[in-house]
Amino acid sequence: MVGTCTPLVRARLSALTVLALGMTVLLACSSTAGTDSASNADSNAGSETNASALAEAPPQVPPASIDRAAVDAAVGQLDGYVEDMMARTGAPGIAVAVVYQDEVLYSKGFGVRKVGEPDPVDTNTMFQLASVSKPVASSVVASLVGEGKLDWDEPIRRFEPGFAVSDPYVTENASFTDLMSHRSGLPDHAGDLLEDLGYSYDEIIARLNQVPLEPFRDNYDYTNYGFSAAGVAAAKSQGTTWAELSEQKIYEPLGMTNTTSSQQEWVDSPNHAFNHVPTEPGSTTWEAKYVSDPEGQAPAGGAASSVDDMAQWIRMELAGGEYDGTTVVEPEALQFTHQAHSLAHPAETPGARDTFYGIGFNVGTDSQGRVEVSHAGAFGLGASTDVVMLPSEQLGIVVLANTAPVGVSETIAAQFMDYAKNGELTVDWAPFIAGQFEKMVEHGRSETDYENPPGSATPAREPSSYVGTYTSPFYGAAEVTAEGDELVLKLGKELQSSYPLTHYDGDTYWFEPVGENASGPTGAEFALTPGAPTTLTVEYLDPLGLGTFTRS
Repeated sequence: MVGTCTPLVRARLSALTVLALGMTVLLACSSTAGTDSASNADSNAGSETNASALAEAPPQVPPASIDRAAVDAAVGQLDGYVEDMMARTGAPGIAVAVVYQDEVLYSKGFGVRKVGEPDPVDTNTMFQLASVSKPVASSVVASLVGEGKLDWDEPIRRFEPGFAVSDPYVTENASFTDLMSHRSGLPDHAGDLLEDLGYSYDEIIARLNQVPLEPFRDNYDYTNYGFSAAGVAAAKSQGTTWAELSEQKIYEPLGMTNTTSSQQEWVDSPNHAFNHVPTEPGSTTWEAKYVSDPEGQAPAGGAASSVDDMAQWIRMELAGGEYDGTTVVEPEALQFTHQAHSLAHPAETPGARDTFYGIGFNVGTDSQGRVEVSHAGAFGLGASTDVVMLPSEQLGIVVLANTAPVGVSETIAAQFMDYAKNGELTVDWAPFIAGQFEKMVEHGRSETDYENPPGSATPAREPSSYVGTYTSPFYGAAEVTAEGDELVLKLGKELQSSYPLTHYDGDTYWFEPVGENASGPTGAEFALTPGAPTTLTVEYLDPLGLGTFTRS
């Protein structure tokens, strides 16, 4: 076909493939059009050897550049990294595992399961995974997709009729992909505050239709209950529960005997890590004060596992769904979870890298252009987890810690990957990551310094002015009672949380809530207008404008 150029470009080709095809055609055209092949034979002869050594197209997967020696050297640093983080933070217990080329090179526990008790953390100790549950959940749903029992673009309402949002179109069309890549339009962490107040999965899902939406499929907002609705829909499609489906599809085939998506099974395990919080903000001493109960959002945050078990899951993920010669998840379905489906964090400076979200995974590229899939998890009431994988290098690490989020797991994982890639640490990760967590804590705090009221503060009214039962369509009931001159606020499904109110200024009081999403002192502002019902707006419950209760 000398002198003709007719490329076939299919709609589903990636941008890199299209570029490669275009370059191939361009080279072909420039070497043939309007020339005589015989007259060019001599001039081309000298370049045939060089040309034959060149690739036909730019590679989509960078060639592996981390060898076994580099990984072994990084593994050799891990004991020191863990011990350093325990010294810096006082972390009670940590467990780490590393997988390389389908082999578990390192698996080790450090410290104790509970402060003040001698039981050690070992490689079978079960930690709550928090949001590292999401990538594990993605493989559960992918197994059904690979078997032809579900489609990623199938609306979840076909199987979860309780799911509804404020836009009927989104209600009927939001798919597994939409909800598991956080692009449904549900705002950030929608429903989590209801969990803090004691509401169940069904009760929370039933209230999501009151939440204002962002643009459908055009906005990334991280939502545990949107993700969980998709997981529950997958389980209902098979006539089972999420915990049972996870066991059948992933945990049992991979021999993950110390893994569960049942809160009660984790609590009942004799070898589980207790959750810890600092005895005071910024302290390096810890106490086992709370038990996080993420049962309502089990697909998004309710799994518990050991590093030995998580290493088997990483093996399967890096092997494209294969495990010891058996296909656990079909490769195409599993790869879909590693693909970018939402633009999570657009680059803010020229030349910077964007980051994306897949199905239960953060998806990005490292400084050498390699795809990295990862996820961190945390409970403010005492869990810290991280998993990072480089598929092109067949390398992955998981770190589990029984601390509130102060950067323990993320630092160890980052240090290991940095050393494996570069043969040394190129970033001082511990202070950098600790600083990021400090910013997150400050970001969630009220801008008002309630503990220091203004010197010109207006006195409060008589306590009886505020006493009564209040209701919110979204949060349910609240109750304000007077105990002498002190007001007490009760919140939650059964009014189980009781908080003394401290006067700040005029009709504004404050208290310090307790819960996974609590973030320091918050306001309780009464509005008493003649001829209108008295209202109470609770600041930390009001990020979406739903935190106003009306006195009945």
